[in-house]
Amino acid sequence: MLRALWTAATGMDAQQMKLDVIANNLANISTTGFKRSRAEFQDLLYQIMKAPGTAASAENQVPTGIQLGLGVRTAGVQKLFDEGNLSNTLRDLDVAIEGDGFFQILLPDGQTAYTRAGNFAKDSEGRIVTQDGFLLQPEITVPEDATTITIAPDGTVSIVRAGSTTAEQLGQIQLARFINPSGLRAIGRNLFLPTDASGDPVTANPGEGGLGTLAQGFLEISNVNLVEQMVEMITSQRAYELSAKVISSADNMLQATIQTVGG
Repeated sequence: MLRALWTAATGMDAQQMKLDVIANNLANISTTGFKRSRAEFQDLLYQIMKAPGTAASAENQVPTGIQLGLGVRTAGVQKLFDEGNLSNTLRDLDVAIEGDGFFQILLPDGQTAYTRAGNFAKDSEGRIVTQDGFLLQPEITVPEDATTITIAPDGTVSIVRAGSTTAEQLGQIQLARFINPSGLRAIGRNLFLPTDASGDPVTANPGEGGLGTLAQGFLEISNVNLVEQMVEMITSQRAYELSAKVISSADNMLQATIQTVGG
């Protein structure tokens, strides 16, 4: 019965972890470019009381044996980078990636971070930056007299100056991709850093090397599915209650045994 107490406790811990992940997903349902997470679990070690194939007699073997599991543990929390829906904003510096890839962002400490959130703006010098003021890489500066900004699907950024009808090219936005994006380290602010698990970034122009293209005037919204998360939350709650019920039942059985022995 003590084994049942500890096994059920691991189940409660696992469901608590799953609920924490769901809570973060739901909290970010309106976050631009957010990618939902999924808790993944593994069963723990088994106590082998009788191994499968043990000899039952001189000629027979035990077909299944007795293997008692000792519970569950969290194996990982995986980021799922499937593409979210696009929202039409009609804003010049809102850019969505249609397909694979990340925007490259220069952090204040000199590191390059990566994001799917394309809600950019201009700083006081006309440079294209994130909502936190971090520079988009390669750096692109929009002059003060620019009346229109055009971002082509291949990342080419062009403007038309006041009093002119001729388009002038400013630069080109490049994207990066990873062999294992789920291995990226999330640092908040819609940003990720590469790790040994993610592999090194491979950069190219949009539309090249398996990278997606850009859509100006659109934003990629969160890929969290509200209905799916609600169902997962209910399932997690019920599983938690069942594990708690097992603890209660094991406690009652242990109490009955103590009373019997004591009586």
